[in-house]
Amino acid sequence: MSTILTIIFLLVTLALIGVILVQRSEGGGLGIGSSQGMGSFMGGRGTANLLTRTTAILGTIFFVLALTLALLDRGTSANRSILDAPAPVVAPNLPVLPAVPTN
Repeated sequence: MSTILTIIFLLVTLALIGVILVQRSEGGGLGIGSSQGMGSFMGGRGTANLLTRTTAILGTIFFVLALTLALLDRGTSANRSILDAPAPVVAPNLPVLPAVPTN
């Protein structure tokens, strides 16, 4: 169940990022929303309202999924932290050189 919700969460996150990047900002942003290229495609109030509504819906789904995943996984960690255990000491794997006879 948690795996399926995590996959859906990632898809919603990518969709939310995409919708936000397509929107035209108030200050013009990087010039994406200007009338020089995508102006006819992304122009008009209807498209802006659709993108705003889509952002709100995806944002709501994002927060609901985040809270749901947090509640589902709250008892699985057994209150452990990565700071509780010391770091494992790994000896370097050095080559052993044969002894050179000295005469």
